[in-house]
Amino acid sequence: MTALFWIPLLTTIGAFVPLFTRGKPRSLCAAITAFLPAVSLLLLLLHAPAVFEGETLIERFQWVPSIGLEIAFRLDGYALLFSLLILCIGLLIILYARYYLAAHEDMGRFYAYLVLFMTAMLGIVLSENLLQLWLFWELTSISSFLLISFWSHKSEARKGARMALTVTGMGGLALLAGFVLIAKTIGSYDLSDVLANADLIKESGNYTTILLLILLGAFTKSAQFPFHFWLPHAMAAPTPVSAYLHSATMVKAGIFLLGRFYPALSGTELWFYLVTFTGLATLLVGAYMALFKHDLKGLLAYSTISHLGLIVLLLGLNSDLAAVAAIFHIINHATFKASLFMAAGIIDHETGSRDMRQLNGLWKYMPHTASLAIVAALSMAGVPLLNGFISKEMFFAETVVQNSLGALSWTIPVLATVGATFSVAYSLRFIHDVFFNGEPRNLPKTPHEPPRYMKLPVEILVALCLILGIAPAWVVSGLLTSASAGLLQGAVPEFSLSLWHGLNMPLLMSIIALSAGAFIYYNRERLFAFQAQFPPRDAKLEFERILQQLINGCNTLYARLETGSLQHYILLLLMLSVVVAGLPLLSLTDTTEQQANLPIDNLTLTGAVLLTLASVVTVVWHRSRMIALIGASVVGLIVSLLFARFSAPDLALTQLAVEVVTVILLMLALFFLPQKTPKESPPARVVRDMGISAIFGGLMATIVYAMMTRPLESISDYFIANAKTGGGGTNIVNVILVDFRGFDTWGEITVLGIAGLGIYKLILSMRLYMPSTDSNGRPWNPDVHPVMLSTISQALLPLALLVSAYIFLRGHNLPGGGFIAGLVTAVAIILQYIANGVQFMKERAGINYQALIGSGLLIATLTGLGSWLFGRPFLTSWFDYFSWPLVGKFELASALLFDLGVYLTVIGATLLILANLGKLTTPERAQMEEER
Repeated sequence: MTALFWIPLLTTIGAFVPLFTRGKPRSLCAAITAFLPAVSLLLLLLHAPAVFEGETLIERFQWVPSIGLEIAFRLDGYALLFSLLILCIGLLIILYARYYLAAHEDMGRFYAYLVLFMTAMLGIVLSENLLQLWLFWELTSISSFLLISFWSHKSEARKGARMALTVTGMGGLALLAGFVLIAKTIGSYDLSDVLANADLIKESGNYTTILLLILLGAFTKSAQFPFHFWLPHAMAAPTPVSAYLHSATMVKAGIFLLGRFYPALSGTELWFYLVTFTGLATLLVGAYMALFKHDLKGLLAYSTISHLGLIVLLLGLNSDLAAVAAIFHIINHATFKASLFMAAGIIDHETGSRDMRQLNGLWKYMPHTASLAIVAALSMAGVPLLNGFISKEMFFAETVVQNSLGALSWTIPVLATVGATFSVAYSLRFIHDVFFNGEPRNLPKTPHEPPRYMKLPVEILVALCLILGIAPAWVVSGLLTSASAGLLQGAVPEFSLSLWHGLNMPLLMSIIALSAGAFIYYNRERLFAFQAQFPPRDAKLEFERILQQLINGCNTLYARLETGSLQHYILLLLMLSVVVAGLPLLSLTDTTEQQANLPIDNLTLTGAVLLTLASVVTVVWHRSRMIALIGASVVGLIVSLLFARFSAPDLALTQLAVEVVTVILLMLALFFLPQKTPKESPPARVVRDMGISAIFGGLMATIVYAMMTRPLESISDYFIANAKTGGGGTNIVNVILVDFRGFDTWGEITVLGIAGLGIYKLILSMRLYMPSTDSNGRPWNPDVHPVMLSTISQALLPLALLVSAYIFLRGHNLPGGGFIAGLVTAVAIILQYIANGVQFMKERAGINYQALIGSGLLIATLTGLGSWLFGRPFLTSWFDYFSWPLVGKFELASALLFDLGVYLTVIGATLLILANLGKLTTPERAQMEEER
């Protein structure tokens, strides 16, 4: 595993480390948490020189390459920029949170969520595979949900987290659909292939759909209008979360996505209109609403929405230089917004309030914090000699030169100036209302400066605001060029980061914005009075109302469908099947093709007649449970013989073993059930059910016949050709199970093990009536374990186990395998329970079936993981031939170990159910109740 893989891997490990620091001193907890992210940052910096030289580092780890699943990471200049922001600001947030969180709060849990958030963002920006990117994309939604709801005792925290998860989760589903369409269009999930096939994507008929889906994912994540409403309510999170979320993570994920797919999707009119006008609307709405927020974090939240809109607008202009300006503003926004949120957290922490109507005159009490916050706010307003001014100038310049709207192109720079004007106004309000404007009013605490190191992250970020504003070319030119090259995937246009570009239109727009912003703030009372005319709307309440309506609708539908009647459920399922399967048959003119029918011989005809008669007996006498069980058993037996007749011995053995287990299970269950059941259905329902059954049966018969009379072309030919050479076995069915489809089998035995444990717990909680007589009042035979049955079963046990071992060992080349052998062993052992009793088996074979299940799953999993040691995908099998003296030449295959896991799991799950169900009829029942 190379160094690039370790960058996200270390933070993944680091997400669990804080959980073990609970009870430790707070500073130690923070230091331990920061260690692995700091190492990741060091590794990232080691790769930086190569990236600055123009290299794109890509490293892959194969998973399922045939369907595009792999673990792959990509580091270019664009990913490097975002990774630096995520790790550097994340480390500052860890230090800041050490002083922000109260002593009684679970710092270990908070840090675990925070580093998980960091990992998710690193995964997004470093992913080369689209499916992997989407996985981390959804992880950001989950981790942000955990962080926003960290103060879960607060209603606004729970509701804000739910809103954020719902909105961004829906966008994530749209994004997944967009990725699938991209892969369908170009035939790959690799980001490199996406960027290399930009023309193919734009010229395809799927371009509009792809663009809409990708934009929907990006806009919901980055809180673009009209999806902006969730972000202000995420402010219910602790301030360290807000600072991180707004500066380097969550909301920047959508911006990153737009930039990452910029070469593949931009350059069209549709891109321009959708992205530009969405960004412009977000810029204006966010800037306007920020001015009226009394909550300090609320103002900053809407300012974030506005600045994100500015970046989106730049990316929508279809200009390479505008894209460079967008990247520069990403850097600047991260520095001043993180410092502003942390300053707001300090104010809240040391005064007990975020209400700007109470927070007045704090300059007198917190001069150091005030100085830092004022510099950051002036940078947000775009004041000269601060970094926000330079990127704002670049923004103005790009809006001026665009001409995509023809004669109406002037509207974009005018509205951009309006947005910048309100940015100045709310920045001035932040400065004046909080740090000046008289004395504090009714604050819960007496204001004072925070601990020294709580201010350190803010000092670092504010220093960057100054340095980037005074000497941007010296500080950030190389990183900006590298990041722009990574975004554009080509040559970077010339750009200037100098403070003075002469008297030009962008400078005039800046002067207008600064002057008009000051004027608006000075006359804010009139604007506040105007805004007060509109009824207030709480997005949180609206969201909860819509969510409740959706829940009520689902409950109504559920009540109509969930009637508690198994007959009703089967009816709905059959009717749906008739519609889905029947409609395509309407276009099928003839069910016969060139495939000839097989001749009917006496043996096949006899089997078909017996199968039909047994099915009829099962249906007609279904109320007599024992007769129905016998009829169903005959059906199962005939089906097993049919499998054997048509050359499917593996299926025949499996079916036969399953039938035996099923009969034993049903016999144990029938002991607690009435031997006969009353007539449940009226005649009308019987007629209805017979009609539906006839329709469904006729439909299935038509489908089966149509399939049988057509040449069969399937993947079977591939398995037949490759079973021996690829899997080392001549039993194709077994090779499929343990090699070609080994992952499916691993999942199935996992489910089997879980089901066995679940049924076992249900059995422990059962309180069943124990009948002492049969339905005619006759008592049960006192001879529970007849001598003949006991003697024969004990004699058969070694033979059955020998057959089981034989079936298991030969399964790779002849009919058999772990599943069949496991069922045979389980039947042999359960026969001992039936013949000799639970106590007999307990004294002679104290088998822990739960441990057997665990052992089987562990062996199967370790066998699959073992292939990773040799750089092969999960569960890739190995085989070779060896020669031993006397034994001769023989084959060894790693699939045998995997089959052993299947064997043990099947035995454990089957016996865990059957043996414990059988205990309900014995004195062992009392002990089971004690275990429960």
